[in-house]
Amino acid sequence: MDNPADRRTPTRLRSKPTWLITHLATHAGRLLGEAFDAGEWRRYHYALLAALEEFGPASQAELGRRCRIDRSYVVEAVTELAEQKLVVRAHDPADRRRNIITITDAGIDRLHRLGATLDGVQDALLAPLSQHERAQLTDLLSRVLDHHLTSRRDGASSGPGPTAG
Repeated sequence: MDNPADRRTPTRLRSKPTWLITHLATHAGRLLGEAFDAGEWRRYHYALLAALEEFGPASQAELGRRCRIDRSYVVEAVTELAEQKLVVRAHDPADRRRNIITITDAGIDRLHRLGATLDGVQDALLAPLSQHERAQLTDLLSRVLDHHLTSRRDGASSGPGPTAG
């Protein structure tokens, strides 16, 4: 059987961060999907619960912006979380057209369980790295992402999209 680890990747590709990030992101997504699917959880659930715990109650639109999730997915995920009593959705007294979402105690408990699952995924993904190297990688990736998010807000182009090598 053909094992991807047995194939040699051209040096031209392995020397390009875009290629490495793209392929590692695909692998990371697969690991995360498998871990969350086992518990019948969705990635959006963790992101929304984390934002609510850290920043407090928020509108669905604000949650979408904070988590970088499309509004239609936020509505669907909030509905699922509300059905499980992990969040409460209530009309904003200042604007009845807007919903305010609040995390419940059960939501905080679920967030911690999802966090433990996510920690396991991080360990599997970053197995060859020491704790120090993991912290360095996280710092470097955060700096690059922050730069591009800031550039976008300032109207500058962030270059080719995620499909670039």
